[in-house]
Amino acid sequence: MPLQFLFIGLAAGVLSGLFGVGGGILIVPALILGAKMSQHTATGTSLGALLLPVGVLGAWQYYKAGQLDIHASLWIALGLLFGAWAGGALAQEISGPGLRRGFAVLLALAAVRLWFKT
Repeated sequence: MPLQFLFIGLAAGVLSGLFGVGGGILIVPALILGAKMSQHTATGTSLGALLLPVGVLGAWQYYKAGQLDIHASLWIALGLLFGAWAGGALAQEISGPGLRRGFAVLLALAAVRLWFKT
């Protein structure tokens, strides 16, 4: 099992470095489908895993290239702090299947929007 989790982390790390995504797009579905976690546990595990490594090393590469707006990042982080708290509390009130369906709709809408905007 640890190798499966390491592989999920490596894949999500590459996607995070390339596109700024990885948690919801890869980790959560991989934990649900591959590790057989519930939607709630997969989401909580993803948040726990992303606490430190993604931000520090990924952002450092962009900072060195002059492609990091620290001021905007700090404001976004403040929003994330309270938004993740509120979203986590709200998620506890939604059933597992309902949360999974909502997540699938979010991914589908994002994919359609990206497809037609490029």
